[in-house]
Amino acid sequence: MSLPEHLYADLDARLGDTDALLTSVFGGDDGRRQPVHTVYVPADGYDPGLPQRWGREALDLVEDNGGFESVCAAADLTGELADQVASRVRSKLESGPIEDLRLDFEDGYGNRGDDAEDADAVRAAEHLATAIGDSTAPAWYGLRFKCLEESTRRRGVRTLDLFLGTLVDAVGSLPTGLVITLPKVSTVDQVEAMVTVCAALETGHGLPTGSLGFEIQVETPQLIIGPDGRIPVARAIHAGAGRVTALHYGTYDYSASLQISAANQASDHPAADFAKQVMQVAVAGTTVHLSDGSTNLVPAGTREQVHRVWRVHAGLVHRALERGFYQGWDMHPGHLPTRYAVTFGFYRSGLQAAGGRLGDYLTRTTGTVMDEPATARALARYLQRGHACGAVDEAELIALAGVDAAGIAELARARSDTTAAQRRP
Repeated sequence: MSLPEHLYADLDARLGDTDALLTSVFGGDDGRRQPVHTVYVPADGYDPGLPQRWGREALDLVEDNGGFESVCAAADLTGELADQVASRVRSKLESGPIEDLRLDFEDGYGNRGDDAEDADAVRAAEHLATAIGDSTAPAWYGLRFKCLEESTRRRGVRTLDLFLGTLVDAVGSLPTGLVITLPKVSTVDQVEAMVTVCAALETGHGLPTGSLGFEIQVETPQLIIGPDGRIPVARAIHAGAGRVTALHYGTYDYSASLQISAANQASDHPAADFAKQVMQVAVAGTTVHLSDGSTNLVPAGTREQVHRVWRVHAGLVHRALERGFYQGWDMHPGHLPTRYAVTFGFYRSGLQAAGGRLGDYLTRTTGTVMDEPATARALARYLQRGHACGAVDEAELIALAGVDAAGIAELARARSDTTAAQRRP
């Protein structure tokens, strides 16, 4: 060995800031579960029974349009896989049809005057508190308030304040499933302003410091590429001071901003792919989740029309999953059957291969693929997501990979081969 000890000390000192950055900012997935979708409803149309009604309406639509055989056909699922998926989708629609619910005070609500919006903010929060108390609320829930642009800034923040205060007073504390969505973000300054709002709300409502987080909706091209040629969306995540929980793509506002005609606005447009790839790179290595946007096509009308929309929606959901977007928006009960059919099919169709590869990796068995530690983490994350959403049973994880759900979750977050090797059966 020819290198002196002081060289190693110099490297440690020189790269100390980098080490800290990689640990604190790019520490990787924190293991929290991500919903497979977010359902948006106008805030004044919400009551505690809404999720169950959506489930019943979805099941009725399936029954009236060829049953789950038609849903699975739209999702390109056949044979035993279709049977497995159909039973799981039915169960999901019966027991928990909505995973993440957003009460919309923005585009889905409009401008109705201060008195009406004040009353609806209080009423919606009271209804949500009832659902939380009755254990009928989805796992995640919250509101989307009007954006921080000048024309809606005061109104939006007032709604957020009223809603949050009413909810906290009714529940007695800050509910763990609460999600706040900040729409139409154009600049990093707006994100920094939202951090200030959150801190003020925590003080005003007696909440723990740092307890409020928020999602950023990416709906403007200015957040993808700024006037200085930089990428504000990446800076926005870190300007959020640890409060940014997710980036959500806004299909139609973003498309309209680029002058794309209404007939061609869709989440699989090349312009959408560019924006979402930038978002994907911006969140890489952080704890921030990603969500795709929505489709405005509604499965209604004749059976042929319903099937056509199901095929389109199923294609968009599968395309997003393949590209690493594990969440999207659903705007109608008829979107739920294809959302869950495609999602469950995505994880079940790859279960044998992923479980077998991970099992081979952990036992150092020579298989058909020589996987790297990073790929092993990806395999574990795939299996973890499949189990979390209900597509895969824990018994199947154990049978295929030799690891239970807790072990899979640990492997998904492992940052070194040593950690993964310690988990092998």
